Amino acid sequence: MIPKNFPQPPTFNRVEDERRYRQQRLVAALRLFAHYGFDEGAAGHITVRDPELLDHFWVNPFGLYFGQIRVSDLLLVNEGGEVVEGNKLLNTAAFAIHSEIHKARPDINAAAHAHSLYGKTWSTLGRLLDPLTQDACAFYEDHSLFDDYTGLVLKTEEGKRIGETLAQHKAIILQNHGLLTVGKSLDEAAWWFITMDRSCQSQLMAEAVGKPIIIDPDTARLTYSQVGSSYAGWFSFQGLYDMIIRQQPDLFD
Repeated sequence: MIPKNFPQPPTFNRVEDERRYRQQRLVAALRLFAHYGFDEGAAGHITVRDPELLDHFWVNPFGLYFGQIRVSDLLLVNEGGEVVEGNKLLNTAAFAIHSEIHKARPDINAAAHAHSLYGKTWSTLGRLLDPLTQDACAFYEDHSLFDDYTGLVLKTEEGKRIGETLAQHKAIILQNHGLLTVGKSLDEAAWWFITMDRSCQSQLMAEAVGKPIIIDPDTARLTYSQVGSSYAGWFSFQGLYDMIIRQQPDLFD
């Protein structure tokens, strides 16, 4: 149960207001990814479903630095891969992956993928994360491993395979590639990516110096129920959102 005095995700009377809200959250997440160093040249993409056109999603343009993207730069893409709003380049991999994930998971509204340093390093091991810390327990029994790297994802058939492997989980490790997270809200998807990358960093560091103590399954499941909910993901993003919009208000342009 969420205490009544806790903040709640907003509701909207007008689709235009919800669309603007989602766009602003998307750009804030991209700025935060830049802040955390998740940018890697032209790689990486975050998408959020349009609240009215449910088979369309908003995405960052190809080749534009995360830290400079504004709301006016976003692209609206339909299920056929056509840009129906915006005048910049679409990342083919973004469409190939995200279109299939949004199609396979009508319960989620956002997906995030980037070539973050610790995420892509962990991905080379071909392993799921262990429940080593309280934060890592957010992913206990709730993430997948796609262990068949075949190069750039340029075809929707590959995106479909990723979506099938993701199944109903909140995250997937793409072997030799990086991380991808999803959520009912943009806030949730972005937060899961940020904390998953840190969990990868934590396990890499722990295993570099010794043999980490793994949290037992019952405690890991209990902790998951406390820190791994959709609301927990949404709530954890709010402070970061407040920080980035104060520091970089031009993202709303």
